[in-house]
Amino acid sequence: MSLNFQALQLPTLKKQSEGLIVTAWQKFLLDNDFPIAAVDGDFGNITDRATREFQSRNGLTVTGIVDTATYKKALEQDFVIYFAIYTDSAEKLLAYLNFGGNEIKDLQKSLTTIAPLNPALAVDGDFGPNSTRGLTETYKKRDINFRAELTQQLSNATKTKLGIDLDLALDTITEYAKRLRQRLSGKAWVNFFPDSDSIDDLASPFRQKVQAFEQALKNAGANISIASVFRPSERAYLMHYSFRISNNEIAAKDVPPMPNVDINWLHYTQAASVQAAKEMVSTYNIAFRPVLSSRHTQRLAIDWEITWSGTLNVKNASGTIVSINQPRTSYENSTLWQVGRSYGVIKLSSDRPHWSNDGH
Repeated sequence: MSLNFQALQLPTLKKQSEGLIVTAWQKFLLDNDFPIAAVDGDFGNITDRATREFQSRNGLTVTGIVDTATYKKALEQDFVIYFAIYTDSAEKLLAYLNFGGNEIKDLQKSLTTIAPLNPALAVDGDFGPNSTRGLTETYKKRDINFRAELTQQLSNATKTKLGIDLDLALDTITEYAKRLRQRLSGKAWVNFFPDSDSIDDLASPFRQKVQAFEQALKNAGANISIASVFRPSERAYLMHYSFRISNNEIAAKDVPPMPNVDINWLHYTQAASVQAAKEMVSTYNIAFRPVLSSRHTQRLAIDWEITWSGTLNVKNASGTIVSINQPRTSYENSTLWQVGRSYGVIKLSSDRPHWSNDGH
């Protein structure tokens, strides 16, 4: 038995092609170290060059066109998984692996059993979005045991039908489920798109104002601990929507996508989606709803704590020495706030560590 290439219904791609299949192709190229500026679903000049490079490295005719020969070579390198993920085509993936209706029913029943899934998957032979989420949930629960347990649970009839392609089918389904699992929201996402803690990443002229204030503080013997400076817009997006989902302000299915953030907010159940969002909020240590655009994303803010012992004698921007005693923390000392203001670094009193160009 051979794999069913025709079941994928892959369209020819070339310059000016658009859509989810282009997104899948771009993501495949990117993960295989072919230069792609952005995974945006738009087959432009850069995608054309990357495609040509893929063809050249793989001994194909170099045309920049993703044709049957190019697809078949890519399928040998797991492109089918990218195709299924980014075009929501689990049904076509299974058809490619020679799963018919009976085999899909067996798979649905097996997933419910080994997870176990609650509610149970409908055993209807239609491997649509809910079955895909069930597959992902099963991998989330079983992890490295997934393949062995699925192999054991599938019926002998399915194993006989797949024949010599059984191992390849199980490998592909396992890798597909693993990739889907990796995209699910949860606390692991907090490690992506980290905040910068470097003053050098601030925008000019605010950067120079902070540097002048920082130098005055250091000259006075203050201790400075920087928590956050620049926040990438991707991190702001993750923080904003994890907070809103966790508070049931928006359903996971309604969160808009963001380029370059390959997250899936929607788990098998709404309760699981909310729980994953709560884990993110807790790990981010979010107290108030983060905004999508802020002084941090604009490189115009710094979160830091300044402390000192005894009396801090610090120069303001005019060169006047200001003596500051208790409380000995920038979180609470309004006299220090006034010194910062003289440099153009303004404290937001309602947010303990936050200073910016305008107090917002």
